[in-house]
Amino acid sequence: MTTFRFEAVDAQGNLRHGLLDADDARAVRDRLRADGLTPTAVDPAPERGARLARARLAATVLALFTRQLAALVHSGMPLDQALAAVGEQADDPAAAKLVAALRTHVLAGESLPLALGRYPRTFSPLYRGLIAAGTETGRLPDVLARLADYLDARLALRQKFVVALIYPALVTVIAVGVIAVLVTYVVPQVVSVYQQSRQTLPPLTQALIGASAFFRATGWLWLGVIAAAGVALAAALKRDASRERIHAAVLRLPAVGRLAASLDTARYASTLAILVGSGAPLLRSLDAATDVVHMMPLARAARAAGALVREGVSLSRALKEQRAFPPVLIHLVANGEHSGALAPMLERAAGELERDAERRLAWIAALIQPTLIVAMGAIVLVLVLAVMLPIVTMNQLVR
Repeated sequence: MTTFRFEAVDAQGNLRHGLLDADDARAVRDRLRADGLTPTAVDPAPERGARLARARLAATVLALFTRQLAALVHSGMPLDQALAAVGEQADDPAAAKLVAALRTHVLAGESLPLALGRYPRTFSPLYRGLIAAGTETGRLPDVLARLADYLDARLALRQKFVVALIYPALVTVIAVGVIAVLVTYVVPQVVSVYQQSRQTLPPLTQALIGASAFFRATGWLWLGVIAAAGVALAAALKRDASRERIHAAVLRLPAVGRLAASLDTARYASTLAILVGSGAPLLRSLDAATDVVHMMPLARAARAAGALVREGVSLSRALKEQRAFPPVLIHLVANGEHSGALAPMLERAAGELERDAERRLAWIAALIQPTLIVAMGAIVLVLVLAVMLPIVTMNQLVR
């Protein structure tokens, strides 16, 4: 099928335009006449639709779009007018084109979830599912507002992780670069002066000379090994069995495992809170929330919990039987089931888990930074000693 852009006039003389998928232009005209419209122009528009379908908006742009659309729809503005206002406000040209295309689809009679489904690279299944739930229950403004809060929270958490890890990453890269230059270029130039003196060099200096020669001779080989390891890891992550083993190993790590589990569980709880609070059925909400879990062992546990709920088991008991979720989530879910306030309890659980993840991240970053500095200082100390010891030995011989 091909996407066609059309212009038509209705019985009142109003101009209508939009996009339709059909086999040819004649089929588009037939559909328009069947809807009581008189077509005035039908043109194919496959290239633009294909480019927009492949486009992907940045997370910050998507969060801003959702927030603005939520505010406008909540004020009572019709959806097509709200989309037009958001498109005019957009600073990103790609976002403006995408919003204009969404408005065209909505004006053509498509529902908002169906229009969003045309651009899967920007709007994830979870995003479309939440919008569909809000449309079905008549609570689209509330769902958009909750979805905007969800996206903003994810962005804030991601920024905290980037800020916490960027310094250790930069220190590591700079340290490796400096040490590589010292070992492969600077140290051999300095030590060659000592070798010409035909004096017996200290063992530390001899070891440094041997290491420098080894790395200079096999440097490209080490780069090839690192590149091959990266390719092998990427290939392993594409296979479910290998990815599950890697994820299980990460979850078993002392500090990193708890951090990854807290992040995934917080994402699961917050997604489930939005879905349940939007009026979506619990079983459907569990299926959708499972899709946002990244770690495969936790995703398998979430699917098993959903299967138990489908058999009639309460959600708190189903989660507890998996022995994979933090106790705070289980207790708050149980409290929510007893009080009839499951969505607020899920939101509270997500907040607690996010704060726990932030504390663990701060602790890990605080531990990594001095460790890297001490390690770099120790390596530089060894290099300095290896260079200075022959000088000390020569001075002793002169005396």
